[in-house]
Amino acid sequence: MPLSEYVRRRRMTVAAADLIRGEDDLLSIAVRHGYGSTEAFGRAFWAVHGVGPRDVRRDGGPLRTQPQLRFRLTVEGNIPMDTRIVDRPAFRLVGHAARVPLIHQGINPHIQQHITALAQEEHARLKALSDAEPAGLLQVCDDLDPDSTEGSELTYLHGVAVSRDTPVPDDLDAIEVPAGRWAIFRTTGPHPQGLQNTWAATATEWFPSNPWRLRPGPSIVTVLERADDFSTATCELWLPVEPT
Repeated sequence: MPLSEYVRRRRMTVAAADLIRGEDDLLSIAVRHGYGSTEAFGRAFWAVHGVGPRDVRRDGGPLRTQPQLRFRLTVEGNIPMDTRIVDRPAFRLVGHAARVPLIHQGINPHIQQHITALAQEEHARLKALSDAEPAGLLQVCDDLDPDSTEGSELTYLHGVAVSRDTPVPDDLDAIEVPAGRWAIFRTTGPHPQGLQNTWAATATEWFPSNPWRLRPGPSIVTVLERADDFSTATCELWLPVEPT
């Protein structure tokens, strides 16, 4: 990647955050990032993100963010991450929860055991309850150790998202999620390795390169597509964020 292209992508990454914050008008943001008109800024923004500035201000994405380059033994930050930022009202996560240890690589057998212990009709019952985004059956991690130390305990919930007004059956666990912004990362490839690599990259590349930080709340994974044997999958990782 030429240096000029990297600089342009980084400039548009920061500009996207300015747009989503909504504190300044479009012309002010264009001038701040070196453009003399909203039209020139819009063309440059579209070339990087594939969507216009006004669409991002309205919808929060989709965005093609460019991490910062950091020079060590290798060059990092050279692969854009598929990300979008969305605002969500308060909602509730309901399902079956268990305390499990955190495992960074490979399948977590404790989570696997928790899911397989549920009857098939229970999965269908949970799906029928889902009435909010993210849709479908969800993999929810809450109460994580702040340092994400391997072996530390977390609350894992196999369930769905519902609106605050949806009645929750007494036999299900619930996690109340306040209103706020979410960074959504799409990952495609070997499962769960691709998802775990993306999760790690958010900490090592995305957050250090973007004006966002984690806020309190659960992390959520939704599986959009998968192979029959679950060897490959397309997933979305939802992380609660706030401006730095």
